[in-house]
Amino acid sequence: MIEERNGADGAIPGSDALLAALASAFTGPDGRPVPVERLVLTAGQLAGLRPVDGAGVLVPDAAQLAALLPGATAALVVLDGDGTENGDGSNGTQDAVALVTHAAVGRSHLLAAEAVAAATGGLRRAMGALRTEAAVIDALHSVGRRLTAQLDIGRIVQEATDAATTAVGAAFGAFFYNLVNQFGESYTLYTLSGVPREAFSRFPMPRNTEVFAPTFDGKGTVRSDDITADPRFGRNAPYHGMPEGHLPVRSYLAVSVISPTSGEVLGGFFFGHPEPARFTGRHEYVAEGIAGYSAIALDNARMFERERDFTRELSRSMLPETPTVPGLELVTRYLPAATGPKIGGDWFDVIRLPSGATAFVIGDVVGHGVTAATVMGQVRTAIRSYALLGLPPSEVLRHVSALLDSFTDSTFVTCFYAVQTPDDGLVYANAGHLPALLLRADGPIEQLGEALAQPLGVGSVFPERTAEFRRGDDLFLYTDGLVESRSRDVTEGLEWLLEAVAALPRPVTVESCDGLVAQLTGGTHDDDVALIYVHRTGEPG
Repeated sequence: MIEERNGADGAIPGSDALLAALASAFTGPDGRPVPVERLVLTAGQLAGLRPVDGAGVLVPDAAQLAALLPGATAALVVLDGDGTENGDGSNGTQDAVALVTHAAVGRSHLLAAEAVAAATGGLRRAMGALRTEAAVIDALHSVGRRLTAQLDIGRIVQEATDAATTAVGAAFGAFFYNLVNQFGESYTLYTLSGVPREAFSRFPMPRNTEVFAPTFDGKGTVRSDDITADPRFGRNAPYHGMPEGHLPVRSYLAVSVISPTSGEVLGGFFFGHPEPARFTGRHEYVAEGIAGYSAIALDNARMFERERDFTRELSRSMLPETPTVPGLELVTRYLPAATGPKIGGDWFDVIRLPSGATAFVIGDVVGHGVTAATVMGQVRTAIRSYALLGLPPSEVLRHVSALLDSFTDSTFVTCFYAVQTPDDGLVYANAGHLPALLLRADGPIEQLGEALAQPLGVGSVFPERTAEFRRGDDLFLYTDGLVESRSRDVTEGLEWLLEAVAALPRPVTVESCDGLVAQLTGGTHDDDVALIYVHRTGEPG
Protein backbone atom coordinates (compact mmCIF):
# COMPACT_ATOMS: atom_id res chain seq x y z
CA MET A 1 0.00 0.00 0.00
CA ILE A 2 1.50 3.39 -1.03
CA GLU A 3 0.43 6.79 0.21
CA GLU A 4 1.69 9.91 -1.68
CA ARG A 5 2.59 13.11 0.17
CA ASN A 6 4.37 15.96 -1.66
CA GLY A 7 7.07 18.23 -0.28
CA ALA A 8 7.31 22.00 -0.53
CA ASP A 9 7.71 22.09 -4.32
CA GLY A 10 4.73 19.82 -5.00
CA ALA A 11 6.68 17.53 -7.34
CA ILE A 12 7.69 13.92 -7.08
CA PRO A 13 10.90 13.35 -9.05
CA GLY A 14 12.22 9.95 -10.13
CA SER A 15 10.77 6.99 -11.96
CA ASP A 16 7.31 5.88 -10.86
CA ALA A 17 8.10 2.30 -11.86
CA LEU A 18 11.25 2.23 -9.72
CA LEU A 19 9.46 3.87 -6.81
CA ALA A 20 6.60 1.38 -7.03
CA ALA A 21 8.99 -1.58 -7.16
CA LEU A 22 10.97 -0.37 -4.17
CA ALA A 23 7.84 0.46 -2.19
CA SER A 24 6.54 -3.07 -2.71
CA ALA A 25 9.76 -4.40 -1.16
CA PHE A 26 8.78 -2.98 2.26
CA THR A 27 7.29 -6.00 4.08
CA GLY A 28 6.56 -6.84 7.67
CA PRO A 29 8.07 -9.73 9.64
CA ASP A 30 5.29 -11.93 8.23
CA GLY A 31 6.24 -11.07 4.63
CA ARG A 32 3.15 -9.01 3.94
CA PRO A 33 3.35 -5.47 2.39
CA VAL A 34 3.21 -2.55 4.82
CA PRO A 35 1.92 1.01 4.21
CA VAL A 36 4.51 3.24 2.47
CA GLU A 37 4.27 6.95 1.75
CA ARG A 38 6.27 9.09 -0.64
CA LEU A 39 7.80 12.33 0.55
CA VAL A 40 9.73 14.79 -1.62
CA LEU A 41 12.97 15.94 0.01
CA THR A 42 15.28 18.81 -0.85
CA ALA A 43 19.06 18.82 -1.15
CA GLY A 44 19.40 20.44 2.27
CA GLN A 45 17.60 17.52 3.91
CA LEU A 46 19.99 15.05 2.28
CA ALA A 47 23.21 16.35 3.83
CA GLY A 48 25.37 13.53 5.09
CA LEU A 49 23.48 10.73 3.29
CA ARG A 50 25.43 8.62 0.86
CA PRO A 51 24.15 6.39 -1.95
CA VAL A 52 24.50 2.61 -1.89
CA ASP A 53 27.65 1.78 -3.89
CA GLY A 54 27.41 5.05 -5.78
CA ALA A 55 23.87 4.31 -6.98
CA GLY A 56 20.87 6.55 -6.62
CA VAL A 57 19.35 4.88 -3.54
CA LEU A 58 20.15 6.12 -0.02
CA VAL A 59 19.63 4.04 3.12
CA PRO A 60 19.45 6.24 6.24
CA ASP A 61 20.89 4.70 9.40
CA ALA A 62 18.93 4.85 12.66
CA ALA A 63 20.26 8.28 13.71
CA GLN A 64 19.76 9.79 10.27
CA LEU A 65 16.30 8.29 10.02
CA ALA A 66 15.27 9.77 13.37
CA ALA A 67 16.57 13.23 12.39
CA LEU A 68 15.22 13.20 8.85
CA LEU A 69 11.88 11.40 9.33
CA PRO A 70 10.85 11.33 13.01
CA GLY A 71 8.68 8.31 13.89
CA ALA A 72 9.64 6.31 10.77
CA THR A 73 10.80 2.72 11.21
CA ALA A 74 12.46 2.43 7.78
CA ALA A 75 13.04 4.46 4.63
CA LEU A 76 14.73 4.43 1.25
CA VAL A 77 15.60 7.68 -0.51
CA VAL A 78 15.61 7.63 -4.31
CA LEU A 79 17.68 10.42 -5.85
CA ASP A 80 16.66 12.46 -8.85
CA GLY A 81 20.17 12.98 -10.24
CA ASP A 82 23.39 11.20 -11.08
CA GLY A 83 24.49 10.35 -7.57
CA THR A 84 27.63 12.49 -7.74
CA GLU A 85 29.00 14.30 -4.73
CA ASN A 86 29.97 17.89 -4.11
CA GLY A 87 33.55 18.82 -3.38
CA ASP A 88 32.89 18.64 0.35
CA GLY A 89 31.67 15.02 0.18
CA SER A 90 27.97 15.90 0.50
CA ASN A 91 25.38 14.65 -1.95
CA GLY A 92 25.27 16.69 -5.15
CA THR A 93 21.64 16.06 -6.16
CA GLN A 94 18.88 18.65 -6.09
CA ASP A 95 15.79 16.66 -5.05
CA ALA A 96 14.84 13.17 -3.93
CA VAL A 97 11.83 11.03 -2.97
CA ALA A 98 11.76 9.26 0.39
CA LEU A 99 9.81 5.99 0.64
CA VAL A 100 8.83 5.92 4.31
CA THR A 101 7.02 3.44 6.55
CA HIS A 102 6.06 3.60 10.22
CA ALA A 103 5.35 -0.15 10.47
CA ALA A 104 7.67 -2.89 11.63
CA VAL A 105 9.65 -4.26 8.68
CA GLY A 106 12.15 -6.96 7.80
CA ARG A 107 15.20 -6.67 5.50
CA SER A 108 13.54 -7.09 2.12
CA HIS A 109 13.67 -3.36 1.29
CA LEU A 110 17.46 -3.36 1.97
CA LEU A 111 17.94 -6.27 -0.41
CA ALA A 112 15.94 -4.39 -3.04
CA ALA A 113 18.14 -1.31 -2.58
CA GLU A 114 21.27 -3.41 -3.05
CA ALA A 115 19.79 -4.92 -6.22
CA VAL A 116 19.07 -1.46 -7.63
CA ALA A 117 22.60 -0.38 -6.73
CA ALA A 118 24.09 -3.38 -8.53
CA ALA A 119 21.99 -2.72 -11.63
CA THR A 120 22.36 1.06 -11.89
CA GLY A 121 25.42 2.14 -9.92
CA GLY A 122 27.92 1.87 -12.78
CA LEU A 123 25.66 3.68 -15.21
CA ARG A 124 25.01 6.52 -12.77
CA ARG A 125 28.71 6.91 -12.03
CA ALA A 126 29.41 7.06 -15.78
CA MET A 127 26.71 9.68 -16.21
CA GLY A 128 28.17 11.65 -13.35
CA ALA A 129 31.63 11.53 -14.90
CA LEU A 130 30.26 12.67 -18.25
CA ARG A 131 28.39 15.53 -16.63
CA THR A 132 31.53 16.58 -14.77
CA GLU A 133 33.50 16.46 -18.00
CA ALA A 134 30.81 18.50 -19.76
CA ALA A 135 30.97 21.09 -16.96
CA VAL A 136 34.75 21.39 -17.44
CA ILE A 137 34.33 21.81 -21.21
CA ASP A 138 31.59 24.40 -20.70
CA ALA A 139 33.83 26.31 -18.29
CA LEU A 140 36.69 26.24 -20.82
CA HIS A 141 34.42 27.47 -23.60
CA SER A 142 33.17 30.25 -21.36
CA VAL A 143 36.73 31.37 -20.64
CA GLY A 144 37.55 31.05 -24.34
CA ARG A 145 34.66 33.25 -25.38
CA ARG A 146 35.71 35.95 -22.92
CA LEU A 147 39.34 35.86 -24.00
CA THR A 148 38.82 35.79 -27.77
CA ALA A 149 36.36 38.71 -27.52
CA GLN A 150 39.15 40.91 -26.13
CA LEU A 151 41.65 42.96 -28.15
CA ASP A 152 43.61 44.47 -25.26
CA ILE A 153 46.70 42.32 -24.69
CA GLY A 154 47.14 43.26 -21.04
CA ARG A 155 43.54 42.43 -20.21
CA ILE A 156 43.65 39.16 -22.14
CA VAL A 157 46.71 37.88 -20.28
CA GLN A 158 45.47 38.99 -16.86
CA GLU A 159 42.03 37.40 -17.33
CA ALA A 160 43.62 34.19 -18.60
CA THR A 161 46.06 34.07 -15.66
CA ASP A 162 43.27 34.66 -13.15
CA ALA A 163 40.98 32.06 -14.75
CA ALA A 164 43.66 29.40 -15.01
CA THR A 165 45.00 29.97 -11.48
CA THR A 166 41.50 29.50 -10.07
CA ALA A 167 40.68 26.53 -12.30
CA VAL A 168 43.77 24.52 -11.33
CA GLY A 169 43.62 25.43 -7.65
CA ALA A 170 47.08 26.99 -7.62
CA ALA A 171 48.34 29.17 -4.79
CA PHE A 172 49.60 31.57 -7.46
CA GLY A 173 49.94 31.76 -11.21
CA ALA A 174 52.04 33.85 -13.57
CA PHE A 175 52.43 34.52 -17.28
CA PHE A 176 55.92 35.21 -18.64
CA TYR A 177 56.26 36.72 -22.10
CA ASN A 178 58.79 34.89 -24.29
CA LEU A 179 61.27 37.58 -25.39
CA VAL A 180 64.68 37.16 -26.94
CA ASN A 181 67.16 40.02 -27.23
CA GLN A 182 70.84 40.45 -28.05
CA PHE A 183 71.75 39.21 -24.58
CA GLY A 184 69.90 35.91 -24.95
CA GLU A 185 66.54 34.85 -23.60
CA SER A 186 64.76 37.38 -21.42
CA TYR A 187 61.42 36.28 -20.02
CA THR A 188 59.34 39.23 -18.90
CA LEU A 189 56.85 38.75 -16.08
CA TYR A 190 53.61 39.98 -17.57
CA THR A 191 50.85 39.10 -15.10
CA LEU A 192 50.42 37.55 -11.67
CA SER A 193 47.40 36.06 -9.93
CA GLY A 194 46.97 35.00 -6.33
CA VAL A 195 49.82 37.09 -4.92
CA PRO A 196 50.87 40.75 -5.18
CA ARG A 197 53.41 41.66 -7.84
CA GLU A 198 55.83 42.68 -5.10
CA ALA A 199 56.26 38.98 -4.31
CA PHE A 200 58.49 38.71 -7.40
CA SER A 201 59.92 42.23 -7.49
CA ARG A 202 63.25 41.21 -5.89
CA PHE A 203 63.95 38.30 -8.20
CA PRO A 204 65.45 38.28 -11.69
CA MET A 205 63.46 36.90 -14.60
CA PRO A 206 63.72 33.14 -15.09
CA ARG A 207 66.37 31.85 -17.48
CA ASN A 208 66.27 28.97 -19.91
CA THR A 209 67.10 26.37 -17.26
CA GLU A 210 66.25 22.68 -17.57
CA VAL A 211 63.01 23.23 -15.65
CA PHE A 212 61.83 26.27 -17.65
CA ALA A 213 63.19 25.31 -21.08
CA PRO A 214 60.38 22.92 -22.13
CA THR A 215 57.82 25.69 -21.59
CA PHE A 216 59.68 28.53 -23.30
CA ASP A 217 60.80 26.23 -26.13
CA GLY A 218 57.26 24.90 -26.62
CA LYS A 219 58.34 21.28 -26.00
CA GLY A 220 55.34 20.38 -23.84
CA THR A 221 53.57 20.74 -20.52
CA VAL A 222 55.54 20.17 -17.33
CA ARG A 223 53.67 18.85 -14.28
CA SER A 224 55.45 17.78 -11.11
CA ASP A 225 54.08 16.60 -7.76
CA ASP A 226 57.25 17.94 -6.14
CA ILE A 227 59.45 20.10 -8.33
CA THR A 228 62.14 20.22 -5.64
CA ALA A 229 62.62 16.45 -6.11
CA ASP A 230 62.75 16.70 -9.90
CA PRO A 231 66.23 15.75 -11.25
CA ARG A 232 66.20 18.88 -13.43
CA PHE A 233 65.72 21.16 -10.42
CA GLY A 234 68.63 22.99 -8.78
CA ARG A 235 71.21 22.33 -11.47
CA ASN A 236 71.79 25.92 -12.53
CA ALA A 237 73.94 28.60 -10.90
CA PRO A 238 73.79 30.91 -9.09
CA TYR A 239 70.79 29.80 -7.02
CA HIS A 240 70.72 26.03 -7.65
CA GLY A 241 66.98 26.12 -7.06
CA MET A 242 64.67 28.88 -5.97
CA PRO A 243 66.30 32.12 -4.75
CA GLU A 244 66.14 32.85 -1.05
CA GLY A 245 62.79 34.40 -0.12
CA HIS A 246 60.98 32.98 -3.14
CA LEU A 247 57.41 31.78 -2.59
CA PRO A 248 57.49 28.09 -1.57
CA VAL A 249 56.67 25.77 -4.48
CA ARG A 250 56.30 21.99 -4.37
CA SER A 251 53.49 21.31 -6.84
CA TYR A 252 54.42 22.78 -10.22
CA LEU A 253 52.53 23.11 -13.51
CA ALA A 254 53.77 24.98 -16.59
CA VAL A 255 52.05 25.26 -20.00
CA SER A 256 53.34 26.88 -23.19
CA VAL A 257 51.26 29.46 -25.07
CA ILE A 258 51.92 28.84 -28.77
CA SER A 259 50.59 30.92 -31.66
CA PRO A 260 48.28 28.76 -33.81
CA THR A 261 49.17 30.79 -36.91
CA SER A 262 52.96 31.11 -36.70
CA GLY A 263 53.90 28.36 -34.24
CA GLU A 264 55.81 30.97 -32.23
CA VAL A 265 56.01 30.40 -28.47
CA LEU A 266 54.40 33.57 -27.12
CA GLY A 267 55.10 32.75 -23.48
CA GLY A 268 54.08 30.39 -20.73
CA PHE A 269 51.72 30.01 -17.79
CA PHE A 270 53.33 28.85 -14.54
CA PHE A 271 51.39 27.65 -11.50
CA GLY A 272 52.69 26.79 -8.05
CA HIS A 273 51.47 25.46 -4.73
CA PRO A 274 53.44 24.96 -1.50
CA GLU A 275 51.94 21.49 -0.95
CA PRO A 276 52.95 18.46 -3.03
CA ALA A 277 50.71 16.56 -5.48
CA ARG A 278 48.09 19.29 -5.87
CA PHE A 279 47.85 19.25 -9.69
CA THR A 280 46.15 16.41 -11.55
CA GLY A 281 45.76 15.39 -15.16
CA ARG A 282 42.44 17.26 -15.24
CA HIS A 283 44.18 20.43 -14.04
CA GLU A 284 46.74 19.97 -16.79
CA TYR A 285 43.94 19.59 -19.35
CA VAL A 286 42.20 22.76 -18.15
CA ALA A 287 45.43 24.79 -18.13
CA GLU A 288 46.28 23.65 -21.65
CA GLY A 289 42.78 24.60 -22.82
CA ILE A 290 43.04 28.10 -21.39
CA ALA A 291 46.54 28.45 -22.86
CA GLY A 292 45.14 27.50 -26.28
CA TYR A 293 42.40 30.11 -26.10
CA SER A 294 44.93 32.66 -24.83
CA ALA A 295 47.16 32.01 -27.84
CA ILE A 296 44.25 32.66 -30.23
CA ALA A 297 43.29 35.83 -28.36
CA LEU A 298 46.88 37.10 -28.29
CA ASP A 299 47.26 36.43 -32.02
CA ASN A 300 44.08 38.41 -32.71
CA ALA A 301 45.15 41.26 -30.44
CA ARG A 302 48.65 41.48 -31.89
CA MET A 303 47.32 41.55 -35.46
CA PHE A 304 44.80 44.19 -34.44
CA GLU A 305 47.51 46.35 -32.86
CA ARG A 306 49.80 45.99 -35.87
CA GLU A 307 47.04 46.97 -38.29
CA ARG A 308 45.89 49.85 -36.10
CA ASP A 309 49.42 51.20 -35.70
CA PHE A 310 50.06 50.88 -39.43
CA THR A 311 46.85 52.64 -40.42
CA ARG A 312 47.38 55.45 -37.93
CA GLU A 313 50.92 56.07 -39.13
CA LEU A 314 49.73 55.93 -42.74
CA SER A 315 47.01 58.48 -41.98
CA ARG A 316 49.42 60.82 -40.21
CA SER A 317 52.05 60.51 -42.95
CA MET A 318 49.53 61.73 -45.54
CA LEU A 319 48.63 64.87 -43.57
CA PRO A 320 50.48 68.15 -44.20
CA GLU A 321 52.45 70.33 -41.84
CA THR A 322 50.42 73.37 -40.84
CA PRO A 323 52.22 76.52 -42.04
CA THR A 324 52.68 79.69 -40.04
CA VAL A 325 50.42 82.40 -41.45
CA PRO A 326 50.85 86.04 -40.36
CA GLY A 327 47.63 87.47 -38.97
CA LEU A 328 46.22 84.05 -38.14
CA GLU A 329 46.46 81.67 -35.18
CA LEU A 330 45.84 78.09 -36.28
CA VAL A 331 45.02 74.89 -34.43
CA THR A 332 44.73 71.70 -36.50
CA ARG A 333 44.00 68.19 -35.34
CA TYR A 334 43.70 64.73 -36.84
CA LEU A 335 42.67 61.88 -34.51
CA PRO A 336 42.27 58.33 -35.85
CA ALA A 337 39.21 56.42 -34.69
CA ALA A 338 39.61 55.38 -31.05
CA THR A 339 37.80 52.09 -31.74
CA GLY A 340 38.70 49.68 -34.53
CA PRO A 341 41.79 49.48 -36.75
CA LYS A 342 40.26 50.84 -39.95
CA ILE A 343 41.95 53.84 -41.51
CA GLY A 344 39.57 56.63 -42.47
CA GLY A 345 39.51 59.16 -45.29
CA ASP A 346 39.39 62.38 -43.21
CA TRP A 347 41.93 65.10 -43.89
CA PHE A 348 42.64 68.81 -43.53
CA ASP A 349 44.95 71.22 -45.32
CA VAL A 350 46.10 74.83 -44.93
CA ILE A 351 47.61 76.28 -48.15
CA ARG A 352 49.53 79.55 -48.55
CA LEU A 353 48.53 80.84 -52.01
CA PRO A 354 50.74 82.90 -54.35
CA SER A 355 48.24 85.78 -54.15
CA GLY A 356 48.85 86.18 -50.42
CA ALA A 357 45.56 84.51 -49.55
CA THR A 358 45.26 81.37 -47.44
CA ALA A 359 43.08 78.36 -48.29
CA PHE A 360 41.49 76.12 -45.64
CA VAL A 361 40.38 72.64 -46.65
CA ILE A 362 38.52 69.98 -44.67
CA GLY A 363 37.20 66.77 -46.22
CA ASP A 364 36.13 63.18 -45.79
CA VAL A 365 36.25 60.27 -48.24
CA VAL A 366 33.28 57.97 -47.80
CA GLY A 367 34.26 54.55 -46.37
CA HIS A 368 37.32 53.22 -44.58
CA GLY A 369 40.41 51.21 -45.31
CA VAL A 370 43.41 51.58 -47.57
CA THR A 371 41.19 52.46 -50.56
CA ALA A 372 39.69 55.43 -48.71
CA ALA A 373 43.17 56.55 -47.64
CA THR A 374 44.46 56.29 -51.21
CA VAL A 375 41.56 58.35 -52.58
CA MET A 376 42.08 60.87 -49.79
CA GLY A 377 45.73 61.30 -50.78
CA GLN A 378 44.83 61.81 -54.44
CA VAL A 379 42.06 64.30 -53.68
CA ARG A 380 44.20 66.28 -51.25
CA THR A 381 46.98 66.52 -53.85
CA ALA A 382 44.54 67.53 -56.59
CA ILE A 383 42.94 70.26 -54.44
CA ARG A 384 46.35 71.63 -53.48
CA SER A 385 47.44 71.65 -57.15
CA TYR A 386 44.33 73.45 -58.42
CA ALA A 387 44.47 75.86 -55.47
CA LEU A 388 48.07 76.86 -56.26
CA LEU A 389 46.95 77.68 -59.82
CA GLY A 390 44.85 80.44 -58.29
CA LEU A 391 41.47 78.93 -59.23
CA PRO A 392 38.47 80.14 -57.19
CA PRO A 393 36.78 77.68 -54.76
CA SER A 394 33.97 76.72 -57.15
CA GLU A 395 36.44 75.84 -59.92
CA VAL A 396 38.76 73.93 -57.61
CA LEU A 397 35.90 71.71 -56.47
CA ARG A 398 34.51 71.31 -60.02
CA HIS A 399 37.84 70.09 -61.40
CA VAL A 400 38.38 67.67 -58.49
CA SER A 401 34.85 66.29 -58.85
CA ALA A 402 35.47 65.63 -62.55
CA LEU A 403 38.73 63.91 -61.65
CA LEU A 404 36.93 61.64 -59.19
CA ASP A 405 34.34 60.77 -61.83
CA SER A 406 37.17 59.36 -63.97
CA PHE A 407 38.24 56.87 -61.30
CA THR A 408 37.56 53.21 -62.07
CA ASP A 409 35.75 52.64 -58.78
CA SER A 410 32.99 55.12 -58.07
CA THR A 411 33.33 57.04 -54.84
CA PHE A 412 32.43 60.41 -53.44
CA VAL A 413 34.05 62.88 -51.10
CA THR A 414 32.67 65.69 -48.97
CA CYS A 415 34.80 68.83 -48.84
CA PHE A 416 34.60 72.39 -47.54
CA TYR A 417 37.01 74.78 -49.28
CA ALA A 418 37.44 78.37 -48.10
CA VAL A 419 39.91 81.13 -49.02
CA GLN A 420 40.71 83.98 -46.64
CA THR A 421 41.69 87.03 -48.71
CA PRO A 422 44.03 89.84 -47.57
CA ASP A 423 41.09 92.27 -47.49
CA ASP A 424 39.26 90.52 -44.62
CA GLY A 425 37.05 88.51 -46.93
CA LEU A 426 36.20 84.80 -46.93
CA VAL A 427 35.19 83.04 -50.16
CA TYR A 428 33.97 79.46 -49.80
CA ALA A 429 32.23 76.54 -51.51
CA ASN A 430 30.89 73.39 -49.93
CA ALA A 431 30.65 69.96 -51.58
CA GLY A 432 28.24 68.07 -49.32
CA HIS A 433 30.25 68.68 -46.15
CA LEU A 434 29.01 69.79 -42.74
CA PRO A 435 28.70 73.59 -42.40
CA ALA A 436 31.66 75.58 -41.13
CA LEU A 437 31.21 77.75 -38.05
CA LEU A 438 32.05 81.45 -38.08
CA LEU A 439 32.37 82.95 -34.60
CA ARG A 440 32.03 86.70 -34.67
CA ALA A 441 34.03 88.69 -32.15
CA ASP A 442 30.88 90.59 -31.25
CA GLY A 443 27.97 88.40 -32.31
CA PRO A 444 26.41 84.91 -32.53
CA ILE A 445 27.83 81.86 -34.31
CA GLU A 446 27.02 81.65 -38.02
CA GLN A 447 26.83 78.38 -39.98
CA LEU A 448 28.42 78.71 -43.43
CA GLY A 449 27.77 76.66 -46.55
CA GLU A 450 25.02 74.36 -45.35
CA ALA A 451 23.64 72.17 -48.21
CA LEU A 452 25.27 74.27 -50.94
CA ALA A 453 26.08 71.36 -53.29
CA GLN A 454 26.46 67.61 -53.68
CA PRO A 455 29.71 65.79 -52.77
CA LEU A 456 32.70 65.57 -55.10
CA GLY A 457 32.31 62.70 -57.55
CA VAL A 458 28.55 63.32 -57.64
CA GLY A 459 28.01 67.05 -58.14
CA SER A 460 29.28 69.23 -61.00
CA VAL A 461 28.31 72.74 -59.88
CA PHE A 462 29.61 74.23 -56.63
CA PRO A 463 28.25 77.71 -55.86
CA GLU A 464 30.48 80.20 -54.06
CA ARG A 465 29.49 82.38 -51.14
CA THR A 466 31.33 85.18 -49.34
CA ALA A 467 31.50 86.40 -45.77
CA GLU A 468 33.52 88.95 -43.84
CA PHE A 469 36.35 87.53 -41.75
CA ARG A 470 37.41 90.41 -39.55
CA ARG A 471 39.90 90.85 -36.75
CA GLY A 472 38.83 88.84 -33.67
CA ASP A 473 36.66 86.42 -35.68
CA ASP A 474 37.17 82.64 -35.58
CA LEU A 475 36.54 80.00 -38.25
CA PHE A 476 35.95 76.36 -37.31
CA LEU A 477 35.98 73.46 -39.81
CA TYR A 478 35.55 69.80 -38.79
CA THR A 479 34.58 66.33 -39.99
CA ASP A 480 31.57 64.25 -38.94
CA GLY A 481 33.55 62.09 -36.50
CA LEU A 482 33.36 65.02 -34.08
CA VAL A 483 29.56 65.23 -34.04
CA GLU A 484 28.20 61.84 -35.14
CA SER A 485 28.41 58.42 -33.46
CA ARG A 486 26.49 55.17 -33.10
CA SER A 487 24.58 56.64 -30.17
CA ARG A 488 24.02 60.17 -31.53
CA ASP A 489 22.81 61.42 -34.93
CA VAL A 490 24.42 64.32 -36.71
CA THR A 491 21.62 66.80 -35.93
CA GLU A 492 21.95 66.27 -32.19
CA GLY A 493 25.73 66.32 -32.52
CA LEU A 494 25.65 69.70 -34.27
CA GLU A 495 23.53 71.15 -31.46
CA TRP A 496 26.09 69.92 -28.93
CA LEU A 497 28.93 71.34 -31.03
CA LEU A 498 27.33 74.80 -31.25
CA GLU A 499 26.87 74.90 -27.47
CA ALA A 500 30.42 73.67 -26.79
CA VAL A 501 32.07 76.08 -29.25
CA ALA A 502 30.09 79.03 -27.87
CA ALA A 503 31.45 78.24 -24.41
CA LEU A 504 35.12 78.12 -25.48
CA PRO A 505 37.41 80.89 -24.15
CA ARG A 506 38.71 83.22 -26.83
CA PRO A 507 41.15 83.07 -28.43
CA VAL A 508 41.04 79.30 -28.69
CA THR A 509 44.16 77.36 -27.66
CA VAL A 510 45.47 73.90 -28.48
CA GLU A 511 44.39 72.71 -25.03
CA SER A 512 40.85 74.05 -25.42
CA CYS A 513 40.53 72.37 -28.84
CA ASP A 514 41.65 69.06 -27.36
CA GLY A 515 39.16 69.56 -24.53
CA LEU A 516 36.41 70.21 -27.08
CA VAL A 517 37.15 66.93 -28.86
CA ALA A 518 37.23 65.01 -25.58
CA GLN A 519 33.97 66.61 -24.44
CA LEU A 520 32.08 65.78 -27.63
CA THR A 521 33.45 62.27 -28.22
CA GLY A 522 34.11 61.04 -24.69
CA GLY A 523 37.44 59.70 -26.00
CA THR A 524 35.67 56.81 -27.78
CA HIS A 525 34.98 58.25 -31.24
CA ASP A 526 34.36 55.41 -33.71
CA ASP A 527 35.31 57.53 -36.73
CA ASP A 528 38.26 59.76 -37.55
CA VAL A 529 38.17 63.38 -36.41
CA ALA A 530 39.83 66.24 -38.31
CA LEU A 531 39.47 69.94 -37.52
CA ILE A 532 40.88 73.38 -38.29
CA TYR A 533 40.43 76.29 -35.91
CA VAL A 534 41.44 79.73 -37.26
CA HIS A 535 41.61 82.90 -35.16
CA ARG A 536 41.96 86.17 -37.05
CA THR A 537 44.40 88.36 -35.12
CA GLY A 538 44.56 91.08 -37.74
CA GLU A 539 48.31 91.49 -37.37
CA PRO A 540 50.01 92.48 -40.65
CA GLY A 541 51.84 89.85 -42.68
